[in-house]
Amino acid sequence: MAARSELDGQPSEFIDAVAALRDAELRPEVVCEELPAPRRIAPYSYAQSGDVHAGGEEIGTGRLVLLHDPAGNDAWQGTFRLVTFARADVDAEMASDPVLAEVGWSWLVEALFAKGASYVAPSGSVTTVRTEGFGGMEEDGSSAQLEIRASWTPLFGTGDGLAAHASAWSELLCTVAGLPPLAPGVLTLPRRGREGRPRR
Repeated sequence: MAARSELDGQPSEFIDAVAALRDAELRPEVVCEELPAPRRIAPYSYAQSGDVHAGGEEIGTGRLVLLHDPAGNDAWQGTFRLVTFARADVDAEMASDPVLAEVGWSWLVEALFAKGASYVAPSGSVTTVRTEGFGGMEEDGSSAQLEIRASWTPLFGTGDGLAAHASAWSELLCTVAGLPPLAPGVLTLPRRGREGRPRR
């Protein structure tokens, strides 16, 4: 019987890495779904969305993209690259705080550290957008959003090592959405079966 990598036409290390992301233990508030992956950035890629739900409402959203170039990429300093996007509404006054961008970036760094997810070559941006209503839209008042875009090269010995990065990503989404860290002793749930698992 042919190996799965031969059947799929994809390197086995990429297949293992994708499996690790799909099976990673995420925050229970994050619901994932597989997305069409970008095709021109790297020879192999995988993408999934993550929506943060609380109180029956969606309060944040994001996505995680895995890129793989078996030949390596000098800018990545490796053969894999993770790219993330996270966005949520924030208090309009909070959006005016000059240190918010720095704090937003620290949320990513702290999440990776807390999950033991090693990496090199981080890069990204933090953007705040504040909207004021005028005239017929004055009643809408003020609104603001925080958006974090980042990429980094994960360091891992096997595909399973990527699970820590996915877990950190889910923590970032929840932090951006304003949720507190999980209480000590509360376990995240592995995504098994149909529910909570990206669609194939």
